Amino acid sequence: MIKIERIDTSSSHYGFVERLLTDAFPEAERRPADRQREYTDANPRFRCCLVENDGTPVGLLNYWTFDTFVYIEHFATDPGVRGRGLGAQTLDLLKQSARLPIILEAEMPEDDLSRRRIAFYRRQGFDTLDSQEYVQPPYRTGGQSLPMKLMAYGLKPGADIDAMVKTLHREVYGVSLRD
Repeated sequence: MIKIERIDTSSSHYGFVERLLTDAFPEAERRPADRQREYTDANPRFRCCLVENDGTPVGLLNYWTFDTFVYIEHFATDPGVRGRGLGAQTLDLLKQSARLPIILEAEMPEDDLSRRRIAFYRRQGFDTLDSQEYVQPPYRTGGQSLPMKLMAYGLKPGADIDAMVKTLHREVYGVSLRD
């Protein structure tokens, strides 16, 4: 049975989560490890979570809670357990507990892996917000911005996507967008 458990850096499983994060995401798509640890321990909106299946660590789910939506920042399963439906079960648990729209950034569909990832999220009920041009600000000083696709689950018609993007840029990346 899948379980999502919020952890901090003192958890015996934090090393697993940190290794999976660095293995699954290129440096440009994650913040420096010291800042990641700081957010894990001290940012009240940030949730660093271990995903377990029957008590065995199988993945990570890092997400942010805001007043009107939840933002999935990083989500990965251990390569040894991929393809078993654990990712879908994890997202189902999050969707049930969040009770708010959920948004995420997905890489542009430029190769087979990124196209498969977008297809996975679509099967989980996430829609691509094609009308929304989106650029992920750099996580690091001197880093590059990355073009991404925004995907959303549970957005109501007329949702203020621009306000959500401004919140992401300000709270997650520490940058402000001009109005």
